[in-house]
Amino acid sequence: MSSSAVVSLEQTAAHLASIVGEEHTHLSGQTISAYPANASEIAEVLRFADSAGLAVTPTGGGTKLGWGNSVAAPILLGLGRMAALREHSWHDMTCTVEAGCAWNVMQAQLALHGQMVAVDPLWPDRATAGGIVSTNDGGALRLRYGSLRDLILGMTVVLAEGSITKSGGKVVKNCAGYDLPKLMTGGFGTLAVIASVNFRLHPLEKHARAWTATAPDPAELRAPLHALLDSQMIPCSAQLRMGPQECALDVRVAAVPECLREHEVRLQQIFAPVALAEPDPSVWRARESLFAQPGALVLKVTLLPADLCSIAAELRQQAAKDQIELAIVAQAFGLMTVALTAPPDAAFLFVERLRARLRPSGGSVVALQVPDSLRGRLEVWDCQSNALPLMREIKRRFDPNRILNPGRFVGGI
Repeated sequence: MSSSAVVSLEQTAAHLASIVGEEHTHLSGQTISAYPANASEIAEVLRFADSAGLAVTPTGGGTKLGWGNSVAAPILLGLGRMAALREHSWHDMTCTVEAGCAWNVMQAQLALHGQMVAVDPLWPDRATAGGIVSTNDGGALRLRYGSLRDLILGMTVVLAEGSITKSGGKVVKNCAGYDLPKLMTGGFGTLAVIASVNFRLHPLEKHARAWTATAPDPAELRAPLHALLDSQMIPCSAQLRMGPQECALDVRVAAVPECLREHEVRLQQIFAPVALAEPDPSVWRARESLFAQPGALVLKVTLLPADLCSIAAELRQQAAKDQIELAIVAQAFGLMTVALTAPPDAAFLFVERLRARLRPSGGSVVALQVPDSLRGRLEVWDCQSNALPLMREIKRRFDPNRILNPGRFVGGI
């Protein structure tokens, strides 16, 4: 690096320090980490970065910085100082939380009033509200409570040129203008920086039970799963776990104690002749274990719920044929997390075949965790949608100078 570039980097660090404080600014290699305390300081940082043409990557707990295409931004905007549950209107069942608040910390405070945000994301002890919303990371609870987008009432965001914008509201029934939060949810920080989020709350599940049905082949669980989803029961969660030798279908139900026995009898009828057993509570964190496998390629697969078991069976057969180590955790509403360990060529062909298999039905495959041997070769997003020109235009309108996570999202957005 030339001396002029070093001076430029140091000058940038000095300017950011004047905004957020010297003790909250760190220069390491080619990256400057800045930690604002509020939306106004975020706005000043972005205003400076936009005028200087410097890319910015917002981050909270850093649990999903590897998702999406790689971004080498000189400014890392850390939101760890913005970590408060600012408002909890327990009587209205809503709350406002700052983007840097760890998920479990927020949930613990809401639980004091017997309430929760009905989302079970990955790594909740470290993941933050802003990061979870930006990556649209939900879990098995979506089966009963709806998607993350359905639970967001409003949001405060800072746009690339430094303006602070609020959209939505703080009550369940509101129609306050354009639904900006739905656009920001899953946007991977490419359109704006989320400063705070208003969530709709649900009562904490005080009484719940879980059951697991085990079978050697996922095809054996297809009929019971369809019968469960067609029944009048409303399970909180239902997930399929598949390893090399065995498959399991986990079902969790929350109800008043006197009804849980009735639910158990009904489930035994639905799953007969497959026996039910009580699972270890850790099964609901099974999705996290897929990311912990050394050298694994981890995929997020969306598909029709009716195809869940049949696709899982096909993937197992293909993996056995190609000598690929495969593990799956799939949610009953049609979202599958797949981890595979294989030589680069075999892994690449596996993904390409899966994408071709799912495209006719509107499914998709996104690579969340990519080993070094495949990085740069495997397309992370594989977007075939005709909406891509519109998405690029939205990016241009929100971030014309492309400073917010440039290239991280679909189509290099």
